[in-house]
Amino acid sequence: MAAAARPMRGSYAKELAGFHLMQSRACAVTVIVLVLLGFVLDFAVYPEMMGRFAVARFITSIGVLAGLGVLYTAFGKRHVHAVTFVWLTFPQAMIAWMIHATQGEASLFYAGIILTIFAVGTLFPVGFMYTMAYGVLTLLAYWIACTTRPEGVTDHAQFLFHATIILFSVAASTVYTFYNERGRRQLFELKEELAQKNDELEHTNRSLAEIKGQMLQQEKMAALGTLSAGLLHEVNNPVNFCLMAIDVALEDPVAQGSPMLLECLDDARQGMQRVQYIVSDLKTFAYRKEHTGSDAFVLERAVDAAVRLVGHETKGIAIRREIAVATLVQGDEAAIVGVLINLLGNAALALRKGGTAAPEIVIGACDDGARLRITVRDNGPGIEPEHLSRVFEPFFTTREVGQGLGLGLSICYSVIERHGGRLTAESTPGEWTRFTFDLPRAGGER
Repeated sequence: MAAAARPMRGSYAKELAGFHLMQSRACAVTVIVLVLLGFVLDFAVYPEMMGRFAVARFITSIGVLAGLGVLYTAFGKRHVHAVTFVWLTFPQAMIAWMIHATQGEASLFYAGIILTIFAVGTLFPVGFMYTMAYGVLTLLAYWIACTTRPEGVTDHAQFLFHATIILFSVAASTVYTFYNERGRRQLFELKEELAQKNDELEHTNRSLAEIKGQMLQQEKMAALGTLSAGLLHEVNNPVNFCLMAIDVALEDPVAQGSPMLLECLDDARQGMQRVQYIVSDLKTFAYRKEHTGSDAFVLERAVDAAVRLVGHETKGIAIRREIAVATLVQGDEAAIVGVLINLLGNAALALRKGGTAAPEIVIGACDDGARLRITVRDNGPGIEPEHLSRVFEPFFTTREVGQGLGLGLSICYSVIERHGGRLTAESTPGEWTRFTFDLPRAGGER
C-alpha cells in the first residue's frame, strides 16, 4: 500500500502544481484589474489624493504584471508559491501606504486589506500555512501603517476593532483554504481510485476476451481432431486403393505406349499422394496431447504441414524458405502449426487485397542463443502504424464484417507466450510486414 501511495502523492503534487500555476496567473490578472478599478474608490473617498494614488496603483499593477510574466518562465513554474507570495505583497503594501497617507485606523482602505486576504484564500488557495502567513504579514503591515503616522494611533478602540476584523478574515480564509485543499485531495484520490478500477476492469475484460478466444480455438481444434480421426480411416483406404490402381495402370502396355496417358497417371498419383500428406498433417490435430513442455519436433516439418494446409489460400503466391540451421525445437507441434497457418493465411490475404505484382512470403529461421527465432515476411501492402500496435488485441480486425472475429493473432500471441517466447509484428506500409516469434531449442541444443 505504501508503494502505491508514493506514486499517488507524486502525481497529486504534479497536478496541484499545475493547478496552482493556473490559479496564480488568473489571480494576478484579477488583482491588476481590481487595483486599476480602485481609481473609482479614490475619486469617491479621497479625491484630493487621486494623483498620488494613481501613481501608486500604476506602479503596483506593473509589479504584479512583472510577477505574472515571471510565472511564464521556467523559474516561475518551478517556484510558483514563492513568486506568487512576492507579487501578492505589492497590493498589500500599496493599501498599507494609502492607510498611512490618509486617516490611519479610521481609513476606509482597511476594507481593501480584508478583500485581498479573502482573495488569497479563494482565488489562490495555496494551503492554509501560506494563507496564515500572508494574513499575519498583512496584519503587521496594517499595524505599521497606523502606528508610524506622525500622530500615531489616535482611536485605539477603532484600531483594535479593525485589527480584530482583519484577524477574523485571516482565520476564516485559513479555515476555508484548509478544507478546500482537503476536499481537492479527496477528489483527486477518488479520481485515482476510479481510474484504477477502470484499469482493473479493462484488464479483466481483456483476460475474458483472451479466455473466450482460447476456448473458441480449442473447440475448433477439437472439432478438427474429431473430423480428422474419421478421415484417417475413411480417406486413407480409398486413397491407397487408388494408388494401387494407378501403379497397376502404369505397368499396362497400353499406358507404356502413350506418353500422354503416362503423364496423366503420374499427375493422378501425385494428387493422391498430396491427399495422403494432408491427411497425415491432420493427424497432428487428431491425436494432439496435453503439452508437457518436453515434446520435441522439427520445425521444418511443422512448416511443411502449414504450407500444405493453406495451399488453397496461397495459390499463385511464391513461398520461399530461408532456413539454414537445425530446427529441432521443444513445444506443442499442433499449436505451432496453427500459428504458422494463421500467419501464412493473413499474409496471403494481405497480398491478394493489396494486389501485389509479385507476391512472395518468406519463412526464415535462425539461432538466437538457446532459442530458435522464426520469421514470416511478406511483400504486401503492410500495416498502418495506428493498427500495428493493436494487431494482437482480441477482436481487433480490419477485415469486413463476417470475415473474422479478430482472434487469430491474439490466440497466436498466447500460444507463443505459453512457450516462453514473444510474438512481434513489424511493418513498413506499402512495402512489407514481418511477424517474428521464438521457440526453445530441444534439449538445450544451440
